[in-house]
Amino acid sequence: MDAEIEGYSGKIRSLLDRIRASVDGLTEAQLNRRPPLDGANSPYVIAAHTLGNARAWVLGIACGQAVERDRPAEFVASGRAADLLAAARQLSGEIEAALAVLSLSDLERRLVPAKSLWGEGEPHEISVRQALLEVVEHASIHLGQLHITCDLARREIAA
Repeated sequence: MDAEIEGYSGKIRSLLDRIRASVDGLTEAQLNRRPPLDGANSPYVIAAHTLGNARAWVLGIACGQAVERDRPAEFVASGRAADLLAAARQLSGEIEAALAVLSLSDLERRLVPAKSLWGEGEPHEISVRQALLEVVEHASIHLGQLHITCDLARREIAA
């Protein structure tokens, strides 16, 4: 695997590991607790959304795999930590395998992603490299949000 691609793979998988570590140990009530603020999301929703984005952008957009995404469902998701942790672990392995077959020249390939994978706004032409960078940025932002939301959930609902 090319060093640049290995860097993207390692960083994205590290972010997924950190998301797993953030929610590991939360009770089901803490995991699914939405802070009492307009538009706030639970730790489960933040993690599920971040996983959905990574799956869509790495596997679907960057690697061209057949991936379906239901973004609105990510924002109403709830469940158990064990299921979320398993999904993150599985996605990490899928990302590692998918990126392992990319070449450096693949990073320059330009495409217009499907609206269903894109998220908010209108899709526009990007490179595979830009898609991978988007995942790193998106997951990093939500990891910070997840840390704060988990802290609030632990404080509001003592285990």
